[in-house]
This record gives sequence, structure tokens and C-alpha cells, in this order.
Amino acid sequence: MQWWWNPPVTYLCSIFSLPSPTFSRSVGVCAHRNMRLSWVRVLTVLSICLSAVATATGAEGKRKLQIGVKKRVDHCPIKSRKGDVLHMHYTGKLEDGTEFDSSLPQNQPFVFSLGTGQVIKGWDQGLLGMCEGEKRKLVIPSELGGATLVFEVELLKIERRSEL
Repeated sequence: MQWWWNPPVTYLCSIFSLPSPTFSRSVGVCAHRNMRLSWVRVLTVLSICLSAVATATGAEGKRKLQIGVKKRVDHCPIKSRKGDVLHMHYTGKLEDGTEFDSSLPQNQPFVFSLGTGQVIKGWDQGLLGMCEGEKRKLVIPSELGGATLVFEVELLKIERRSEL
């Protein structure tokens, strides 16, 4: 009788075109004389596969916020910084282009304090150093927005905390 783990091992061996092992129940060791070589091959192939998966996952996990300037302004006396109250127009889309929200139809800007957690992290980071009148396109990875989101934003007004 073979050990209970033999079917998965046999399955793995068939995937990698390795000789199917047999096990000795009495001593719990592999009875196939090429099994040591087979296990080395299996483990090598598995480690390569896992390394590739980890690399792909790591690359996805390390996606960064993308900031594109769509319209620059010539005169910029102040740039947005943490604590500023910003007045913004925006349009938000999903990665596939589906629009999910916009301030434009209401013609009423969205007002919030930058860097205080009132908005998603992608906004808190992507709107720093912006000038009044500037337009940006933000591609926010899921780590900073819950899903990959694309925003077209326009900074209408900056209110400094010291001025409030």
C-alpha cells in the first residue's frame, strides 16, 4: 500500500514528466532509485515557477502613482502643500474608462484639506506641488485608491491654513 500523499506526488511527477515514485509503507521512504533526482527536478521547477509568480506579484504590488501634467500655468505664486484647503474640479474613471464620478456636471468644486486623510492616498500624494489653474492626470494604483483609478483634476483655488 502506498502513502496517502502519493497521488499528489504522482500528479506533480506527471506534470513535469518525471518517473512516478513508489513509497515503502514500512519505512516511509522512497523506493524508486531515481526519486532523489526526480525530487531535485521537481523542486527546481517549482522554485522557478514560484520565483516567477513572486516577481510578477511584486511588480504589480510596487505599481506607483503616475502624475501627468495636462496644463501648466505661467504664474504660480503658491504651490499646494499639506494642510492647504484645495478647491478642485475632477473626473474619475475606472481603468477601463468607465466614468464613476465628476464634479463638472454640478459645476461645484470639491473642497478638502490636502494631506489630512480626507481623500484617498493617491490624491493626497498626487496633488502636492500643484499650482492654481494647473490640470493633472493621476493614475492611482489600487494600493493608494482601492482599485486602479484615473482622475483628471484641475486646481481652482488654494487656501493656506495661515490665511483661514
